[in-house]
Amino acid sequence: MRLVPAPAGSGVVFRRSDLDDYEIPATGRNVAKVSYATSLMRQGVLISTTEHLLSALIGLGVDNVIVEIDNLEVPILDGSSLPYVEAILNAGIKRQRRKREYLRILREIEVRDGSKFIGVYPFAEAQAGEGYSIHYSIDFPEPIGRDTFIGDLEAGDYANLIAPARTFGFKEDEAMLRDMGLIRGVSDASAIILTRSTETLAGRVQNGPLRFPDEFVRHKVLDLIGDLALAGRRIWGRVVAERAGHAMHTALVQRLLQDRSAWELAHRYEETAEPVGGAATVAESLQPSHA
Repeated sequence: MRLVPAPAGSGVVFRRSDLDDYEIPATGRNVAKVSYATSLMRQGVLISTTEHLLSALIGLGVDNVIVEIDNLEVPILDGSSLPYVEAILNAGIKRQRRKREYLRILREIEVRDGSKFIGVYPFAEAQAGEGYSIHYSIDFPEPIGRDTFIGDLEAGDYANLIAPARTFGFKEDEAMLRDMGLIRGVSDASAIILTRSTETLAGRVQNGPLRFPDEFVRHKVLDLIGDLALAGRRIWGRVVAERAGHAMHTALVQRLLQDRSAWELAHRYEETAEPVGGAATVAESLQPSHA
């Protein structure tokens, strides 16, 4: 896979080099299927597991890039977005002479499924900060439990606080997921593997140590940033999620794009950015808090 600089206004575009350079823009209208990962499809051509790479691009401020790939699956690598971040920063980032467009939220949009929900909201006039605020809560069986992450992508250090967080799963679900054709490339080197608690045994992380005490919720934030990248522009507003996942993340994108009255295109002082010779820019100081 290779990241190639693109002109201002291009956005993120996947290019299947094994299929005559067929291109699939990373936008909500091309979302194909969502279960344990997010996939894009255009005229039958598929790109799967896009969320970690898209998260790295948004987290580093890369607006325009062509992702050349010679198969249908974006590499999972170590299960985080850190390898992408490191490659992008190593290649360098070029600022382009065009102001970055944001999706500025004007009124709330919510997606609910029982006790699960995700919503995006405008900043109230009295609220401090005018960035990309994220409040994400999870509640999984032990040994994960409940946790919350609160931070602002626009003001924060994505590369240090979000990018290293790895995907995770329970050992007991492995056979089911493989029967579904999922996690074919996953090993204990590319995900945190856990066992569930039973009446006699406490659940545990099989391949520790964790990179953060709250690595699980940080990875959900990583996924959220990648999935909401499919809105086509960085969010300018507040995102709140309670036990959401890929399906709800992308459903929010779809609902946003369908309701033009809920947002406007707005500019801020930044110029757009593209990778130099292969990839990306860093956000500037995420401060997490936990509940």
